[in-house]
Amino acid sequence: MILTINGGSSSIKFAIYKLGKSSEKLYSGQLNRIGLPGMSFNLNGEKFPCKANDYDSAISCVITWLEEQTNIRITAIGHRVVHGMQHTEPCLITADLLKDLKQIISYDPDHLPTEIKLIEAFRERHPEIKQFACFDTAFHQTMPRVAKLLPIPRRFEKVGIHRYGFHGLSYQYLIKELKKIAGKKAASGRVIMAHLGNGASLAATYKGKSIDTSMGFTPAGGIPMSSRSGDLDPGVAWIMMKTENLSPKQFNNLVNHESGLIGISETSGDMSDLLKQEATDERSAEAVNLFCYQVKKWIGSFAAALGGVDTLIFSGGIGENSPEIRARICKGLDFLDINLNKKQNNKNASLISKGKTSVYVIATNEELMIAEIVNKIISTKK
Repeated sequence: MILTINGGSSSIKFAIYKLGKSSEKLYSGQLNRIGLPGMSFNLNGEKFPCKANDYDSAISCVITWLEEQTNIRITAIGHRVVHGMQHTEPCLITADLLKDLKQIISYDPDHLPTEIKLIEAFRERHPEIKQFACFDTAFHQTMPRVAKLLPIPRRFEKVGIHRYGFHGLSYQYLIKELKKIAGKKAASGRVIMAHLGNGASLAATYKGKSIDTSMGFTPAGGIPMSSRSGDLDPGVAWIMMKTENLSPKQFNNLVNHESGLIGISETSGDMSDLLKQEATDERSAEAVNLFCYQVKKWIGSFAAALGGVDTLIFSGGIGENSPEIRARICKGLDFLDINLNKKQNNKNASLISKGKTSVYVIATNEELMIAEIVNKIISTKK
């Protein structure tokens, strides 16, 4: 049995898989709003009591629950690690790797601190269980150098500053699913994927390999998201910092937690809220329009990079569940032979297109991807 863990700034998602000839998910759990009012521990769709005032006690809650399950024997633990700089391939977590991750916390303060806490807590309570890091950047290592370069002095590249890309575990899973649904030829063709959720990005693949993606050195780049700005003019950044006398930490908080949809709307970063409000709130309408406009632009730019597009995939919370957003993004893309079947789109069907370019809605599953990656590493070593 493999335990997969995805730690966020105020949440912990985990799943337990029994892997053999087929994958069987035994448990799926989530702790939300950690340290905030209304904190909950959900397991297989049911709520369970958990007294957790902070992240440390929430981690303890998960480990204690696991220890109390006599029918569960964890073979290995797979962690989603968002950023690892030079570490990109899935690997066994060692003391040296942890040391390296701690040194780059400032590059990803929203993810790395909690990910490291989870790793260390399991090492302390169960040192006998091997833990593996599955990096969100791994999938994008195939990008050509021109897609990785940043137009800054070369001395910064020597310390690892270039475009990495994220949501790699999701994209790896989506390509795998596309192969199942539409065949090897489709998965090997010119594919554009849009992982649209609170965090959102797009990726372009050819022959199943990443050739470009919207996020860059950090997950704050690319399209505007729930509370992240996306790409920002450096001159705007300078003026913002100067006008409000912001420290680097305050600026990081501004572009990651106060910008994007919530910054534009001034009410919510949740797309479903904005869609309900847009008829009576111009700010909400502008936030929705900006999001759809930017996603459309990235689709166009990736079509140029690929020399066309054969398949477009929508995934993530918004991509999987919002027919309205998908329709707005695809409107006007008929020059790429992207035309939606309105009835199928409104039903959130798997195939929602009627044009030459196939458009799919595919639910992503990062947890299963982590479990399969870890299982492959273990099986190879045997």
